[in-house]
Amino acid sequence: MEKVIRTCCQSSHCECGVMVHVTDGKVTKIAADPQHPFTRGFICVKAQAQPEALYHPDRLKYPLRRVGGRGSAKWERISWEEALQGIATKLGEIKETYAPESFASIHGTGPRSSTAATTLLAHALGSPNVISTDLHICYAPSTVVGVCTFGHSVMMEVGPDYLAANCILVWGANPVASHGPRGRDILEAKRRGAKLIVVDPRLIPLARQADLWLQVRPGTDAALALGIIHILIEEELYDKDFVRNWCHGFEKLWDRVKSFTPEKTAEITWVPVEKIRAAARMYATTKPTATHHRVALEHNINSTQTLRALNILVALTGNIDVEGGNLISQPVEGYVRGHGLYAGGDPRFKLSPEVEEKRIGSKQYPLISGSGPVRGLTFVHAALSVEAMLTGNPYPLKALYCAGGNPIVNQQNVKRVGEALRKLELLVVADFFMTPTAELADYVLPVTHWLERDECCDGMYLNTIAARQKAIEPLFECWDDMKIAIELVKRLPWADRRFIPWNDTDEFNDFRVRGTGLSFEAFKKQGYVTVPRKYKKYEQSGFKTPTGKVEIFSTVFEKLGYDPLPAFTEPPQSPTSTPELLKDYPLILITGGRHIGYFHSEGRQIPQLRKLVPDPLIQVHPSTAKELGISAGDWVWVETPQVKGERVQLRVKLDTDIDPRVVHADHAWWFPERPAPEHGCFDSNIAVVLTDDPPRDPVCGSVPTRGTLCRIYRD
Repeated sequence: MEKVIRTCCQSSHCECGVMVHVTDGKVTKIAADPQHPFTRGFICVKAQAQPEALYHPDRLKYPLRRVGGRGSAKWERISWEEALQGIATKLGEIKETYAPESFASIHGTGPRSSTAATTLLAHALGSPNVISTDLHICYAPSTVVGVCTFGHSVMMEVGPDYLAANCILVWGANPVASHGPRGRDILEAKRRGAKLIVVDPRLIPLARQADLWLQVRPGTDAALALGIIHILIEEELYDKDFVRNWCHGFEKLWDRVKSFTPEKTAEITWVPVEKIRAAARMYATTKPTATHHRVALEHNINSTQTLRALNILVALTGNIDVEGGNLISQPVEGYVRGHGLYAGGDPRFKLSPEVEEKRIGSKQYPLISGSGPVRGLTFVHAALSVEAMLTGNPYPLKALYCAGGNPIVNQQNVKRVGEALRKLELLVVADFFMTPTAELADYVLPVTHWLERDECCDGMYLNTIAARQKAIEPLFECWDDMKIAIELVKRLPWADRRFIPWNDTDEFNDFRVRGTGLSFEAFKKQGYVTVPRKYKKYEQSGFKTPTGKVEIFSTVFEKLGYDPLPAFTEPPQSPTSTPELLKDYPLILITGGRHIGYFHSEGRQIPQLRKLVPDPLIQVHPSTAKELGISAGDWVWVETPQVKGERVQLRVKLDTDIDPRVVHADHAWWFPERPAPEHGCFDSNIAVVLTDDPPRDPVCGSVPTRGTLCRIYRD
């Protein structure tokens, strides 16, 4: 007997609508859902491969307790009750010996429900310390800048209205590979006749179809954006009415950008003068224009100011909240969005000021770790959490609950991360596979696959919420992330149940949708809730900034002592800032480019996905390879001046689509098939030779994983 369940995939950020075919209780096929209002029938290879993940023989099936030394790969199967009671007892001991804030939770990227579960669990235990493996170089800078400029984040996947745009600017993003439905929308607009500008050091497939491709030197994007702003102002191509009525601080902008002439900008960025002028004119005159950036611009010490410049481009051309421009998202009334659950974004889950102040990094990075205007984002910078584990500064972190983050693979300077995890008195990992991080745990808890879960989806939708509903009952003894948090808190009499008041996940799901007038069961039957789009909403309510306008001159930044206008800072290690290093490190390294088969460190053990990219690759121009005596397929060593004495090995892919002075290395590589406990996570993981030490971006703590120097060589 076959049935088909409408649900949403969770193998990437996109949360695409899918139709799951189940025959005799087994998932047999996953197909696209053409009725999904946002993804409209898109599906990628990751979704199609999910039955292989669901029934993978190596998935975690039962709770495990370590019986050997940490990292010995010796485990015993225990019951859930034994696991929860053991964890609860140890948490109580740590609370009494140290303090509640000595406990922290950590999560990776969304949209897995672990983000809400880890946040609320930490707060229920009296700790403000919710760590993110990657938000400092992914999402946080964009959100901070969007909120401080427009009052909203408008430039990631949710904001750009591609399908109605006449011009699209894609800067430091590869949505065809990383966010397929949005990439498909761009290509549809291009076929309709929209102009396309792509800014990227590599000739990605989207750049091949662009009207203009600007091959920028890695790490100089802020200079390029300031140069384009210079042209818009000098040639009076900006929207004078919008700037006059709705922008704060425009009169101060010219002084900042007047030195960024096209000639100077070309010298800094390697982009020819004529292309800079053409891009500025096309962007300003082919309206409406939708602008999209992604994490490449967040991978440097100049991340927030780079993004400030891009947000100002949207404002100067009046392309904010207009059809075909960058839209301000519209919440579904009565629905509790995922971000409402994080860090007090919903007042029902707000920590007291006394607890907020104890958050690690709250004074160093107030816009991401304090109690400032960017609610629903607050987290502990990953590097600061490692320091607290290793040194006890500003106070010791002794217990960590990790759900879906795999920090020993996904952070920077990962060998130091491993040292920090080994010093913990309690490490609990809830995951789907035995990762290198899980190998160091005291308890490993098996979690459900998204095909086995009911939950709400809202991460990348502009004006829509959708239901993820389980296609089958959970296999083995796997539990939902939120169920684990709920059941653990029940066994902690001293925990604050205000943060986790639900008795089970059904109550939690009902809580999120009840304000809409629906139960979660009714929501599942309906599938989606979409509200009609409205434009120029600011004309009724203004912008949610201190001045009520778009803040070209940021009053929030000024108050906190940051530069209130966008600025360019040369990468700390580059041909310009450290020419003395070029003899030993002659190439510019970028990393983090996406492949549609993988989601960061996920997917390496799925046969259908692994065969797409079986080895970690480094992209090298043929002329560079010839000069170095390197051939296609060679395994080469990569070193940087960031972490001296360390090196990693990747396989050469010759490619003319990259500048001869630049190489690109795949990221987040580990080898599930290699021996425990490391599973090869230090062999070919580029993060081994990248650091999160200062200098960092002063606002969000971003670090230069793109635009540093390196050398490559064979043995």
